[in-house]
Amino acid sequence: MTVGPEGFTVPVSSDDGGPATVFEHLWTPYRMAYIRGSGKPTGEHDCPFCLIPAMADEDGLVVARGETVFAVLNLYPYNAGHLMVVPYRHVPDYTDLTDAEVAELGAFTQTAMRVVRQVTGAHGFNIGMNQGSVAGAGIADHLHQHAVPRWGGDTNFMPVIGLTRVLPQVLAETRTLLAAAWPGGVRPAPAGD
Repeated sequence: MTVGPEGFTVPVSSDDGGPATVFEHLWTPYRMAYIRGSGKPTGEHDCPFCLIPAMADEDGLVVARGETVFAVLNLYPYNAGHLMVVPYRHVPDYTDLTDAEVAELGAFTQTAMRVVRQVTGAHGFNIGMNQGSVAGAGIADHLHQHAVPRWGGDTNFMPVIGLTRVLPQVLAETRTLLAAAWPGGVRPAPAGD
């Protein structure tokens, strides 16, 4: 076992050509409590997507605020510039959104793509939402749409061979750049939310 800055790596015996022969395992015991449900939101009172709008933009990593949705950086990004577009209302399913929320979610997603392309030079995007925990939603009770920028070669030797993601910028710097480039600037949170 070796200790690195990210945690502990644990050697795993061969599983006859399966994942253990290819992937190194990174021991991150602090995540097990979250996986088992400890610390996961149980309602609007502790849902991060409900709490973020009341925070300062810098603290909540908010890039832009609209009337019914806001754009926020993912705290655990798949790639640099990974944004989420989130309705202010605590609803779990896309079918729960009003027409106005659907329209603004779509418009914010388009703007997020334009802004991230302008700031980072992204070549493409993965856009999507996981509906329900069985579909992979980490916070299933509050709908959110991901906008993950992609670049040619972003699956270079680091993630493929080294099984490591390189994020070239701290989240606060990314938020500042994206917020400054967002058309119309950042609006305050809607009253009463």
